[in-house]
Amino acid sequence: MTEDKTSGAASDDHIDWDAIDWQKVEKEVNRLQTRITKAVEEGRWNRAKALQHLLTHSRAGKLLAVKRVTENKGSKTPGVDKRTWNTPKSKEMAAASLNQRGYRPLPLRRILIPKSNGKMRPLGIPTMKDRAMQALYLLGLDPIAEACADPNSYGFRIGRSCADAIEQCFKLLCKARDRWIFEADIKSCFDKISHEWLLEHVPMDRSILQKWLKCGYMERSVFSATDEGTPQGGIISPVLANFTLDGLERRIRKAFPLVGPGCTLWREAGVHLVRYADDFVITASKRELLENTVRPLVEEFLQQRGLELSVEKTRITHITEGFDFLGQNVRAFGKKTIVQPSKVNVKRFLDNIRKLIKTQAQATTANLIRLLNPKIRGWANYHRHACSKKTFGYVDKQIFDCLWQWAKRRHKRDGKGGKWVAKRYFASREGQRWAFYGDTVVPSGQRQRLWLYYAESTPIVRHCKIRAHANPYSPNWQDYFSRRRKKGLLDQPAMVSGVL
Repeated sequence: MTEDKTSGAASDDHIDWDAIDWQKVEKEVNRLQTRITKAVEEGRWNRAKALQHLLTHSRAGKLLAVKRVTENKGSKTPGVDKRTWNTPKSKEMAAASLNQRGYRPLPLRRILIPKSNGKMRPLGIPTMKDRAMQALYLLGLDPIAEACADPNSYGFRIGRSCADAIEQCFKLLCKARDRWIFEADIKSCFDKISHEWLLEHVPMDRSILQKWLKCGYMERSVFSATDEGTPQGGIISPVLANFTLDGLERRIRKAFPLVGPGCTLWREAGVHLVRYADDFVITASKRELLENTVRPLVEEFLQQRGLELSVEKTRITHITEGFDFLGQNVRAFGKKTIVQPSKVNVKRFLDNIRKLIKTQAQATTANLIRLLNPKIRGWANYHRHACSKKTFGYVDKQIFDCLWQWAKRRHKRDGKGGKWVAKRYFASREGQRWAFYGDTVVPSGQRQRLWLYYAESTPIVRHCKIRAHANPYSPNWQDYFSRRRKKGLLDQPAMVSGVL
């Protein structure tokens, strides 16, 4: 096996960060990732392992790993060593320091962040060097994860999104006369994954993986060891979680085959899995099938990996009752199955909007609009593939009421009436009679009018689901992903750029 200058240059070669040809670097890493995928598809695991070693020791891989951790949102958040890489010189030195020999990760810096249910979620923050090492090994591990992934797994995968998972649910349930849904919730998934299982089954350098899993964490200057789980906050953790849960669909398909002897009977059973990260649902034609066969199968699968179902949150429901999944509610009304934003998701969104408006009592109208528009547009775009038009109108009405009270409070002492407030803050625009606006001055000195984005203006577009076996690292699927990218169907670009 030979190396060219880009892939095999020694780590102590001089690096001029501002002069790096990133297109050439990404092309080299893409080439090695494609070769890893081909080796896995052919069953040549020793070949794949050798290519992984080549990629993780390559100059291109190290440069790309440092680029990822210094350009993402957490690049300014330090670990326990309180160091960040924010200069070209520090990035050059970082890329040259990513050597496996003598590498020892530092403990994670643990912080607690609030969850939607009011509880706190532990988040482990690695040091910049540990993040870069994880990003480096992820470049070699992700192509294998894609090749081995379950067909209907959609979380933390390039080119897949929540919209694909919801569309798959709709396709399974839209024509079903009698359908039951097993809503599964894994108890503390990331925190309970068995280290022994990961070390035995994840195809990467075991010594490096063991160091990450056993590095421990610091909380309030107190060190604690880690005997199980993978930290939420690590770059490689989502892929490790996918490796842990991949195989569940194959296990179900083995128990309920769609081809071969007796396949007609099992097709009528309608047992299918849709998974996004650690959230998944399983459909079946009968409740007894889920209770007596599917649930024990899932529990056995999880137990082998050190996981278990949450008794409180796991339940079986009928399609006519509906179920919430990834912020959407899927429910059958007569012969029609409707997907729409869930009530919990709408309430949480509006609570956040109201809280934001309340905290901006002294803000200018233009600044308030700058804060609101990205939130409203992002939420509406997430739900634009469902039957959301009515919900969009309701959300716009609630935001209007909140803004109306905000505007009236600003002039309560002035004694301004409703007509004056309406004329001062609202105007007609493109058929919208009560459009909220604010004037601002741009750097050129000209006045500019900013308008509030209304969720109802978001067009409803049916999502075209990704093909189950599409692999962004395989040459056979490159044209397919290129077409989806041109149509705007990919949440992120394929190949290395998506990993970054």
